[in-house]
Amino acid sequence: MKRLFLLLLVLTLLLTSMTSCASRTPPGPGAITDDLGRTVNIEEVPQRIVSLAPSITETLFALDLGDRVVGVTEYCDYPEEALAKPKVGAYFATSLESIINQNPDIVLSDGHDPVSGQLESLGVTLVVLQPQSIDGILRDIELVGRITGKESKAGELVAEMERRIDAIAAKTMEVDRPTVFYVIDASEPAKPWTAGAGTFIDALIRLAGGENIAATEGPYTQFSLEALINADPDMIIVDASHGVELIPDFGSLTGWKETSAVKDGRVYPIDGNLTSRPGPRIVDGLEEMARLIHPELFL
Repeated sequence: MKRLFLLLLVLTLLLTSMTSCASRTPPGPGAITDDLGRTVNIEEVPQRIVSLAPSITETLFALDLGDRVVGVTEYCDYPEEALAKPKVGAYFATSLESIINQNPDIVLSDGHDPVSGQLESLGVTLVVLQPQSIDGILRDIELVGRITGKESKAGELVAEMERRIDAIAAKTMEVDRPTVFYVIDASEPAKPWTAGAGTFIDALIRLAGGENIAATEGPYTQFSLEALINADPDMIIVDASHGVELIPDFGSLTGWKETSAVKDGRVYPIDGNLTSRPGPRIVDGLEEMARLIHPELFL
């Protein structure tokens, strides 16, 4: 009888220990360095994540972390499942109260929100993901994987993205490079907004086999109509993320109608969410850009 009692006691202790281990949150990666060079200590794998940028939200879902996302911005519109997540404000106007109400284990930001300093002062774990290049995007996906315990999934995703990037680069390595003008916003036709050096858009144009006529300009700048006419681009690619109905009729605009791109009918819309969000879909943007610039390579 005594032996039976001892056996039951041992079994009970073992089951209690196993249950405790199963319910315990896995250990985190410890100290990591974010894109601002900040050292952030993550002791446990976060289970409640707030994303303050569309690109970060897309990365989280691509790593099968949608069930851990408890807050996103109003601009986080992809994938469709993100639309159902609680909102913590607009992209550049996030709400500190809304974020805190979600009781997050970690907040991931691209550094453009107005509340980062306040979050840190309240003891909320904050990691800033602000990649400056295509390689930086890949590194940040791996970092998110490390933070969330999804290293294997992140490695697979990055490997597939690298394969697709290399495939495009191989196709465009020795092609003739048409000149390209990328239009972010032409609501002021005499001073259109474009993307210059240091932007993902500029990098994509080069990888896709084109030559950005604004490559010597600042990252995001207004291009003069005179400069556009003098550069006379071979093609114009227009951000259509706000709807193609908002794209002007360039053939009726002074100066624009004199360019080779407009005369030859080489004005193309593209989804700007693919070319400007530093997340997994940046490769979709590259492939679409390459098809527009060199359709002959994709017959």
